[in-house]
Amino acid sequence: MDIPAYAVPRTHICRAVFFDMDGTLVDSTPVVEQVWSEFAIRYDLDYAEIIRTSHGVQALDTVRRFAPAGADVLALAAELGAMERGRTEGIMPLPGAGELLHSLPSDAVALVTSADRILADLRMDAAGLTMPATAVTADLITRGKPHPEGYLLAAELLGVQPADALVFEDAPAGIAAALAAGIRTVAVGANTGPLPEGVLHINDYSSVQATVETDATGSRTISFRL
Repeated sequence: MDIPAYAVPRTHICRAVFFDMDGTLVDSTPVVEQVWSEFAIRYDLDYAEIIRTSHGVQALDTVRRFAPAGADVLALAAELGAMERGRTEGIMPLPGAGELLHSLPSDAVALVTSADRILADLRMDAAGLTMPATAVTADLITRGKPHPEGYLLAAELLGVQPADALVFEDAPAGIAAALAAGIRTVAVGANTGPLPEGVLHINDYSSVQATVETDATGSRTISFRL
């Protein structure tokens, strides 16, 4: 039977897998919205527009965009970061996230997040998830999502070509970053926005199956059934 040209594959074979954190592995939305609401009120910022555009973007980039004229952007970003690090109550893993991470080879997984390392450690721990050995956090790159730098660095660190990897992402900025890096991408959750052609959507990981195999060349592969 012919497969329609617009059908999105539900099985992907890769050599490495990259995960965003907030909204992708960790449900931190209530905390994020609470912190940004307080911050917006404190500095008379447009909270609705911040929430609409900040998902998946480094906090510094969002502060830079919305800060009052003449404000010390670095100081404001540091203040926001301190607020974020003090809020972990209610942070949860997405369904199936822990089981999926546990099933994957540790040297084939990377976290690529817009959070800094301290915040990433706090939120992964609060969600009861093990931090991957390879983590590309905001403090390791110079250009945040939607720029592809973070995903390209993850591919370099794991020694794979971008075309041989798979990304799980939840936000338009992150999806754009992964695609710009030349990596196949799966959108997760409810905040993905309109999806580019070829991007499959899943609600969570409860039905995702990963099988680790060895191909004809003796190289390890991971087969995802989505």
